[in-house]
Amino acid sequence: MTGVPLPYDILRLIWWALLGVLLIGFAVLDGYDLGTAMLLPFIGRSDAERRQVRETVEPNWEGHQVWFILGGGASFAAWPLLYAASFSGFYVAMFLVLLALIIRPVGFTFRDKLPGYRWREFWDWGLAVGGFVASLVFGIAFGNLFLGVPFGFDGDLRLSYTGNFFGLLSPFGLLAGLLSAAMLAMHGGAWLAMKTDGAVALRAGRAARLFALVVAILFTLAGWWIATGIDGYVVGGALSHSGPSNPLAKSVTRAAGGWLANYRAHPRLFAAPAIGVAGALLVALIPARRVRVPAFLLSALSVAGIVATAGLALFPFLLPSSTHPEMSLTVWDASSSQATLFIMLVVTVVLLPVVLVYTAFVLRVMRGRIRLAEMAEREGHY
Repeated sequence: MTGVPLPYDILRLIWWALLGVLLIGFAVLDGYDLGTAMLLPFIGRSDAERRQVRETVEPNWEGHQVWFILGGGASFAAWPLLYAASFSGFYVAMFLVLLALIIRPVGFTFRDKLPGYRWREFWDWGLAVGGFVASLVFGIAFGNLFLGVPFGFDGDLRLSYTGNFFGLLSPFGLLAGLLSAAMLAMHGGAWLAMKTDGAVALRAGRAARLFALVVAILFTLAGWWIATGIDGYVVGGALSHSGPSNPLAKSVTRAAGGWLANYRAHPRLFAAPAIGVAGALLVALIPARRVRVPAFLLSALSVAGIVATAGLALFPFLLPSSTHPEMSLTVWDASSSQATLFIMLVVTVVLLPVVLVYTAFVLRVMRGRIRLAEMAEREGHY
């Protein structure tokens, strides 16, 4: 298009990478918030300890949700067909995620309004269940990308979806969901071990080590399953990288081991799954009393590696179709116009650094540990 300085194919590739950055940012930053919520009733034994756990994330969690909102906004503006198909296919799942995320502000706000034990226990478990459900559903959704989602288009690109929520709960989808929950529980445990002291930090370190081992096992099992038991999607013939977005203008076949094609073609990509496994194993090997900043950084690397592994395996597919493989959405045929992608890129170049600086500033201001003695003094008891 005249007047746009970047080629269409480059813009599409940039926006695929940016979508990956936003997903990794959400998983790393809001991931430890969700993981901390999951662990809250188990790591905190007294009211003061649970306050200690909650105050490690209360100043940050709302800011971290910006990454989730940016990811949804990017998919809507840059990949409108992806937004339409995914929200139709994962409607009930998205609704569950929203309910789970809504519990957080309500729980943080109302939990301490009444002194009764049952009242506070209810909200503590509400936060834990909300963190678990959101983590589980995110993983189930990612797992179903490898299996394909039952959708298609007619000649006028009108979408039809033929599945239901329970169809997402396949064995592999549930495995991916459990991997996601364990991954964020590991990350939350590493965060708590770094941000708290005393018994809470020790319990959090043990939880991080346990879930790190679970992550390494489940991630390896998922990789083996994808390599040997799930047919991948392969684009047949040439696909224009700069043509107009039309998911009906290509052929797609399914082949054993197809999801490993990018890794076979570019062996250096194996660095992503290696980082995912190695980061988790190193967290599992660190003694519980020494789970501090290095363990949290290793946990963050593991989370980033696992999310990147999925994205690199799926490329160029964004949302494969199980009923009409040839109608699957790819990076090259599901995007907005060239002008729209460029305008959005300019806005992103301006605003994304602001988000990064703000996030770094808040984390720096809130650095240091939340100590139990301060919580106990505030509450008047242990």
